[in-house]
Amino acid sequence: MKGLFITGTDTGIGKTILSALLLAEIRRRGIHAAPIKPVQTGCDGNVPDLDYALAMASMEVDDETYAAMAPYTFEPACSPHLAAEMAGVEIDIAEMVIAARTLAMEYEFIVAEGAGGVMVPLSRHEMTLDLMQALKYPVVITAKPGLGTINHTLLTIRTLRSDGLDIAGVVFVCSEPGETGFIEEDNAITIEQVGKVPVLGTIPYCARLADPRPCFADLPIPVVAAIDKIVNPLGI
Repeated sequence: MKGLFITGTDTGIGKTILSALLLAEIRRRGIHAAPIKPVQTGCDGNVPDLDYALAMASMEVDDETYAAMAPYTFEPACSPHLAAEMAGVEIDIAEMVIAARTLAMEYEFIVAEGAGGVMVPLSRHEMTLDLMQALKYPVVITAKPGLGTINHTLLTIRTLRSDGLDIAGVVFVCSEPGETGFIEEDNAITIEQVGKVPVLGTIPYCARLADPRPCFADLPIPVVAAIDKIVNPLGI
């Protein structure tokens, strides 16, 4: 299966934004790509992160495909392992891999978005890291650009590398205006040098990205140019 796994250094770090932009840009390049959100908590009916990605890429899918794109959904907005326990369910990594393989029968490329960071528990004995191992996709790390990101990003890199996973690179996502300066510039240089991974680029702040149903075609040129630059070195 060809794909990417989008993880983050924390929750609320911009994984959904990056995943959706990657999906839209990859499809714009003529590759028949699809999203998968293996586990989502905080659901009330539909799956917010999946809906965001589908809207960004202007995709419409049937109910069966939608279910494969979101194999585990839970109402409580908490860690997946706890949400599953509250629902009387145990998350099975094999089922998520089957869902990805089902999608891969129809689509050329899969963009998988994790829940939180690499050590988020899916059960009392398996982590998101175990899912990443099972899927074996190259990993893109989403990080914030500002203070604190060096420690969190290098810890994520070390964890992924210790498990032998392929790290495609790091992408910074700006969640607030004015988040670029000398500190952010040095953060990127330091992470690239110390972590020995490419920093692929930065998604600039854009108010339109806060829309729950964004459209790639409506985004400003700086955002489109940034994701184009990020995808180029991935060799997709």
